[in-house]
Amino acid sequence: MLKKIPKLLSPELVRVLMEMGHGDELVLADAHFPGHSLHNRVLRYDGVEIPALLDAILELLPLDHYVPHQAAFMAVVEGDPSVPEIWSVYEAILAKHDGAATVEYEERFDFYSRSRQSYAIVVTGEEALYGNIIIKKGVVTAEGR
Repeated sequence: MLKKIPKLLSPELVRVLMEMGHGDELVLADAHFPGHSLHNRVLRYDGVEIPALLDAILELLPLDHYVPHQAAFMAVVEGDPSVPEIWSVYEAILAKHDGAATVEYEERFDFYSRSRQSYAIVVTGEEALYGNIIIKKGVVTAEGR
């Protein structure tokens, strides 16, 4: 263990965050997500819900402000009456760590394609429908943000 690194973050995930470069993306996937069939770099966080993990990651990871949106959600499939309440939870966490962060919505199969191009996928125990989020790594500024 180290000081100032959230206890929820494993050494493997901290390594991934350190290895990621500016513009690389990290997928935080719900328990239903086909992570292993999409990517060869998959970290398992079974039993962990995404809000806690996202909050811990954003303690360390700067978001990219050279792009219009710093995060992406999987859009609700046309005809599905679901209203993903988890999105407002994610938006609050993003705002807590970066008040200027904005979100875009990706169609399901576009989200899968984008996930294939990500640096890594973290499959969690999140059970909320449409609970997936992609975050894009930015740069640490001279001010440490």
